[in-house]
Amino acid sequence: MTIALEDVLAKAGLRIAAAEFLTLVEDAARRLVPPNPDPAHFFAPGQRQALAEAGLDLSPYHEDEPDYRARAVAAQAVLAESALTVSAAAGRLGIDPSRVRHRLAARRLTGWKDQGGWRLPAWQFTEDGVLPSLDAVLAAVPGDEPALVVAAFMTTKQDDLEIAGEAVTPRQWLLAGGDPRPVAALAGTLGTAF
Repeated sequence: MTIALEDVLAKAGLRIAAAEFLTLVEDAARRLVPPNPDPAHFFAPGQRQALAEAGLDLSPYHEDEPDYRARAVAAQAVLAESALTVSAAAGRLGIDPSRVRHRLAARRLTGWKDQGGWRLPAWQFTEDGVLPSLDAVLAAVPGDEPALVVAAFMTTKQDDLEIAGEAVTPRQWLLAGGDPRPVAALAGTLGTAF
């Protein structure tokens, strides 16, 4: 399996040993919800009743069902592996690492802290700088949104963003010189129910 996994990682452009990647996956899985939560536990009795009446199944996970956490664990592991350190981001931007930290504090870059320091998701960088209009979009993102949610949003096609009749990701939209206001408006709705 290690050789097959290394092939998949190489095809995806991830420069990491299979064992290291599997450690990232294990760490991400541990940070998510328990493997067999009782969904009803997360709601008050009145909420459970309303959700059940609306047809939502709040029964515990069954062993024969696919594990819904797998996609999120894989996404978190890839996000972590592809993220830049402060030093790497500073090198790419041609600035001092302290300036990267200032941009993080001002929400002109996004990232998260782990045991090794700040990690900055790669989606926000271009070959020679930062994604155009990134600061306008990040200003609209609710401050409590996890990096994985923001990364998923920025790299998922949005029906409201079209180039030549094709839906594109917010990242593609901004790279093409699109108006940041529609992306910021969409980003502002992250974590809210419609």
